[in-house]
Amino acid sequence: MPRRASIPRKAKYEATPVNRTNARITAKLMTNGKRNLADRILRQALARAEAHAKRPGLEVLEAALRNATPIIEVKPRRVGGATYQVPVEIRGDRRMSLGVRWLVQAARKRNGKSMSEKLAAEFVDAANGLGAAVKRREDTHKMAEANRAFSHFKW
Repeated sequence: MPRRASIPRKAKYEATPVNRTNARITAKLMTNGKRNLADRILRQALARAEAHAKRPGLEVLEAALRNATPIIEVKPRRVGGATYQVPVEIRGDRRMSLGVRWLVQAARKRNGKSMSEKLAAEFVDAANGLGAAVKRREDTHKMAEANRAFSHFKW
């Protein structure tokens, strides 16, 4: 049994600043439990986005998330045999998870060589208000705006 409280260990690589956003994106990127690989992809994508946008990578990521996260969505509500699409406001944690999910899905669908390249390109596009994730957000908001007449069916 060691006499010290904890054994000092060397990190294999320098870690990005730990925040909840990075952890969520890493978890969404991860396939088959390969967290190290997902973490490396995210770090490389942030470095590429930083080089491309000429501003800090985390700043690009924050701007991309801000532009890709929806504020309102539609939920189906059954009233008297008819189903209405009722616009409802989204809670903060779901809002964040939808934004992260849409960014990663849009990056996966892109054409490119590596996942880090595709993710970096999606971050930069979303930060500039372009890209598939931002378009999906706009479509969601348009749908909610079109069904605003049914907002009195909220529950």
